[in-house]
Amino acid sequence: MQHLENFYGLPVLTVPPYTPATLLPDASSVAWRLAVGQGTTDEDYEVCWDRFTSTVELEKVRALVLGHGLHYMSDDKLIEMSDRLTGLEALFLSDLEDEEEMISSMYQSDLAPLLEAFPGLRELAVRGGQGLDFPVTGHAGLRSLRVESGGMPPGAAEKIAAADLPSLERLELWLGDDNYGGGTTVEQLAPLLAGERKPALRHLGLQNSPIQDELAAALASAPVVPRLTSLSLSMGTLSDEGAEALLNGQPLTHLTELDLSHHFLSHDMMLRIWTSLEPAGVRVNLYGRNDEEEPYDWDDEDDHDGRYIAVAE
Repeated sequence: MQHLENFYGLPVLTVPPYTPATLLPDASSVAWRLAVGQGTTDEDYEVCWDRFTSTVELEKVRALVLGHGLHYMSDDKLIEMSDRLTGLEALFLSDLEDEEEMISSMYQSDLAPLLEAFPGLRELAVRGGQGLDFPVTGHAGLRSLRVESGGMPPGAAEKIAAADLPSLERLELWLGDDNYGGGTTVEQLAPLLAGERKPALRHLGLQNSPIQDELAAALASAPVVPRLTSLSLSMGTLSDEGAEALLNGQPLTHLTELDLSHHFLSHDMMLRIWTSLEPAGVRVNLYGRNDEEEPYDWDDEDDHDGRYIAVAE
């Protein structure tokens, strides 16, 4: 995991220490990143937050990124500023690198109060899933939701799948391993796969999952797929079995992009996917487990149990 350089179409600027407001850029021109420790400042996170809220024109802030130190801050602090952060459209919670904290130990909370406090929010991204919860009541304006997790609580995934998100265009869920709090089943995602409560959805990512073959089989006939323009089953344990189900299911040639990177596909299956979809104009990402690795070879010493997801601990 790496720190964001751009967010919501804006360059990320880490709030500098002790800098007067006169030297800061226009508040609407950057995504403001707040972080302490780990090579930034040695101040307490509350000092950093108070300095930010007293020197930046909060009414003009469009995007906010909470990094190291600030990820400990209660959502209440942010909610208390909702009457001043009236232009906030994008929020990223816990922009941390691996050396700062492992993704499996990053704690989140019930996002319902936060979403209620910011009705103008358009993009929400969350890194870490421990303690995460989501309101089934959803959010009227949210257009992009991304949850990066090594183990997403199944209850949270189930609620996101069932939530009313009428404006949502992009959804990315890193489901993760049950050893780190994951374990979401296909059945828990049923409302999402059925295309319910998210009529504007155009990109779906069901990623970083150890049940990628089961998800692929479900998507082969899922009503949500024909309305999508892009689909991602990356970062997981996709094998020839799941890819076969996709190819034998409903047409995918309407997609502009299909991301299957970090897969465990044979050379023959990769060729079948390419020849089936690339001529129709579908951009297919079939990189192996990383850009330098060879595609999975079922004749090597590993067996099916040797497959692994990209991000766990």
